[in-house]
Amino acid sequence: MSKLGKPMTQRQLRVGEMVKQALGMIFLREEAKLPNLQTREITVTEVRMSPDLKTAKAFVLPLGGKDTQEAIDKLKEFSFVIRKVLSKKITMKFLPKLLFVKDESFDYAEKIENLIKQTNK
Repeated sequence: MSKLGKPMTQRQLRVGEMVKQALGMIFLREEAKLPNLQTREITVTEVRMSPDLKTAKAFVLPLGGKDTQEAIDKLKEFSFVIRKVLSKKITMKFLPKLLFVKDESFDYAEKIENLIKQTNK
């Protein structure tokens, strides 16, 4: 769901999934040459598209969760390189602007799991 409480449209979900898979393949094959960053170790967990499909917010997490902020800063800094490679992978009227954000869903799930374990004791 978006911030305004409106559910995402089928089109937003479909395009988000397409961008997610393309980014995953770009990172896995290391097609975007980023200095001092092993893109093979980056996991794209989700991509949320804006309603006009011009902005894509990619939730990423480095393997093992180490140096997360440093990796995200590198991705933000070189997003134009990733976007250029992405333009060759997908065909859209407007190529979305890429925003990279740390995925905190795993931390949140672990916190909830620990709370459940504490209540069961």
